[in-house]
Amino acid sequence: MIAPFSAATATRLEKAAIDNGFDQQEQSEPGWLGFASSQAPLRLWLTTLGDEVLLAAFSQQHVADALGEYGTAMSSPLPEGATAGRAVSDIPALHRLLRRAFQLSRSLPHELLRTFEKRTGSLPQSTEAERLVVQRVGQDLFREGLLDYWEGRCAITGLAVPELLRASHIKPWSDCTTDAERLDVFNGLLLAPHLDAAFDRGFITLADDATLMVSPRLGSDGREILGLDRPLRAVRLAEGHRRYLPWHRDRVYRP
Repeated sequence: MIAPFSAATATRLEKAAIDNGFDQQEQSEPGWLGFASSQAPLRLWLTTLGDEVLLAAFSQQHVADALGEYGTAMSSPLPEGATAGRAVSDIPALHRLLRRAFQLSRSLPHELLRTFEKRTGSLPQSTEAERLVVQRVGQDLFREGLLDYWEGRCAITGLAVPELLRASHIKPWSDCTTDAERLDVFNGLLLAPHLDAAFDRGFITLADDATLMVSPRLGSDGREILGLDRPLRAVRLAEGHRRYLPWHRDRVYRP
């Protein structure tokens, strides 16, 4: 049963929210602290259950569904407006949970498209130069979305140097028929530079089980030099990615 918590606990919960992007406090029902963000559409509620359990409830079901590796599903009653939540055992775990929820809310499922439409709705697109400006806005947003989704790490190697990572479309920008496809975070992989080049040229692709497939045309020397002579897998490959991967395997990959 959720009970009132101390001022010290409230301060710790508030700090966890603010530190992870939820910078607007809202009114909520007794026993919960409510928060929103100026940078993401997700609303958040925090409370405690006893001395060792911290509860976080979220307004977006798709975000909660993607948080399976963080804590456990909540069974306690949710505050009004929440759709699901997670329970963790300590403050560091709460920080990790909230940071991941914030990242996912900014990119899933169609947040990149909504942001793109807001930023470009008033921009002229009558000339090629103007259309290129709009395209650059979309490509920059797409990269930001992939950095959020993979937390600044290469999806395959784990390289955590954002300045070196590339936002690689599975189905290329020019082949997409809609902005929804172009800005779908699942239509992309965040890759180290050598993997981005190999993926773009069809020397590697991904199976539906996230296993890296290497083209036999690369040769044994090329595999060894690029570090592709050992089994590799992508992390956090979701069902959304599997809608696009057949296109890459059929149209780009070199079997």
